[in-house]
Amino acid sequence: MAEHNFFQFLGENLVEFAKFTGFANVEYGHIIMILIGLFFIYLAIFKKFEPMLLLPIGFGMIVGNIPFYPGLQIGVYEDGSVLNYLYFGVLKGVYPPLIFLGIGAMTDFSALISNPKLMLIGAAAQFGIFGAYMLALALGFTASEAGAIGIIGGADGPTAIFLSSKLAPDLMGAIAVSAYSYMALVPVIQPPIMKLFTTQKERLIKMRPPRMVSTTEKIIFPIIGVLLTCFLVPSGLPLLGMLFFGNLLKESGVTRRLANTASGPLIDIVTILIGLTVGASTQATTFLTVKSVGIFALGALSFVIATSAGVLFVKLFNLFLKEGNKINPLIGNAGVSAVPDSARVSQEVGLKYDKSNYLLMHAMGPNVAGVIGSAVAAGILLGFLS
Repeated sequence: MAEHNFFQFLGENLVEFAKFTGFANVEYGHIIMILIGLFFIYLAIFKKFEPMLLLPIGFGMIVGNIPFYPGLQIGVYEDGSVLNYLYFGVLKGVYPPLIFLGIGAMTDFSALISNPKLMLIGAAAQFGIFGAYMLALALGFTASEAGAIGIIGGADGPTAIFLSSKLAPDLMGAIAVSAYSYMALVPVIQPPIMKLFTTQKERLIKMRPPRMVSTTEKIIFPIIGVLLTCFLVPSGLPLLGMLFFGNLLKESGVTRRLANTASGPLIDIVTILIGLTVGASTQATTFLTVKSVGIFALGALSFVIATSAGVLFVKLFNLFLKEGNKINPLIGNAGVSAVPDSARVSQEVGLKYDKSNYLLMHAMGPNVAGVIGSAVAAGILLGFLS
């Protein structure tokens, strides 16, 4: 009798235990998202596509889609869970300004300071953001959702997270993953567009070497930059303020330790947290929806529009420039804010047509202008739509 009771007790507890395992709670959606996470990890490790972004996001997708019994305070959306506390920085827009602080501390604005007209290329590339915004409105998204989706065209993950956390928190997972995915695919998406809109003669244009920029100019630039941009678009202050502050730490020469911390350990830690939690937020129940598919499609389109607008703007601009001052349209793609990947693409494509034509330093001008431009665009959308 005692033996029978023992086996009955054991059986009941095994059944209870099985109820709490992932195997008992798994759905097809979980499997799909785990496979997507594994694909992201594959791209990061074997294809070297933005490994510092795709690897944390891919692993986060696996973590976020481990099936569990509801109410155990495990998931990223369950109050009181560790992942939920870490996700707070994404949900409230805390992490993106810290990323911008690190970017500012790593960025050399010399190429832009020496040739200020390159800023116009960065501005032109923001057409992708507003083009996608109008398309999203036409497809039935609300104004706030359309604004959050449009920012994907800037190819700036932190800005996309910051804006979507304010305008469309329910869509933030899809928007963030879309933005980071297209950032990683810059070397794949941009070259065909650049070749499509340029002629052989235009690809061979050699630009004048940028002039030397003084230390004083480098120190003054972030101060003037923050005053001009934030007086114009106060809503962009959290991003632009931190970007220019980080740059001043770097260029001042008296806060090297702070600059090294911002550009090294701080940005690395925040990148880990933002990648892991954004990935974990893609739970199958909230991520695998028709809206998510629409967001990825619009994101791709906005990125194509942004790249095309940058290249076509340079072609138009060249009509007003004298011979010898013309700009190579191959740097037009760098107007998106995927720093420094889109500038590297300009360099690689340019070298295919002329082994002695080095475009990297020139492309960094519109590239860093794109960082500023996407933050300004985010501020404009936030100001009008919040």
